[in-house]
Amino acid sequence: MTYCVALNLKEGLIFISDTRTNAGVDHISIFRKMHIFGKENERFITLQTSGNLATSQAVLGHLRNEITLAKEPNIMTIPTLFEIAEHVGKTLKAVIQQVSSDPLDQGNYSSSILLGGQIITEKPKLYNIYPQGNFIQATTDTPFFQIGESKYGKPILDRALNYHTPLDEALRCSLISFDSTLRSNVSVGLPLDVVVYKSNSFKIPLGKRIYEHDPYFEIISQQWSDTLKKGLQALPTPTDDYWE
Repeated sequence: MTYCVALNLKEGLIFISDTRTNAGVDHISIFRKMHIFGKENERFITLQTSGNLATSQAVLGHLRNEITLAKEPNIMTIPTLFEIAEHVGKTLKAVIQQVSSDPLDQGNYSSSILLGGQIITEKPKLYNIYPQGNFIQATTDTPFFQIGESKYGKPILDRALNYHTPLDEALRCSLISFDSTLRSNVSVGLPLDVVVYKSNSFKIPLGKRIYEHDPYFEIISQQWSDTLKKGLQALPTPTDDYWE
């Protein structure tokens, strides 16, 4: 399975993805689910994938071939992120339809994609692209998207994040979201890929891979657990009518 989260905030963009894929309990592998494209001082684009691995790889293969062979359109020459989202959505839909023409069967090959970044003429943007090829855009009211096993890590994002949250605080919040998911769902696993992009920098981030026993990740995981326990103990005791 998969868990990916992407945030479009006032100060910039954050992307985090796990790397675990599985086909039953006997076939667990590591595959990168975050893919970066870009050109310094012109454009930065990140794709995160969830769902059928073969479908995701086929989509990425088509996108990379278009760049390599200088086919038009391609994501390195399309002038806006909205049009890139349209192009990726059409590619995703076409890949699924090539495998099966039966709408009911197509669900077995579905994949979802988060697309975010910035082009020199635009503000940073973030899109959630569905298997049907359509998509929605993040807004100041809803500044983050999740795909995959989202339910375990969603509560803290809903409670603690907003469009104006500083990047460093948002990164901590997102990492705790992953820590909660890792504790509750064995289908999501380390290592994690993390990319932070500062608005209008037009620099291609190197990103970070978080492995097991990463010192910082272990510290915030333990500190968050301790904070929750202390917070629970500090809550007022239930009133008498709860025990009647």
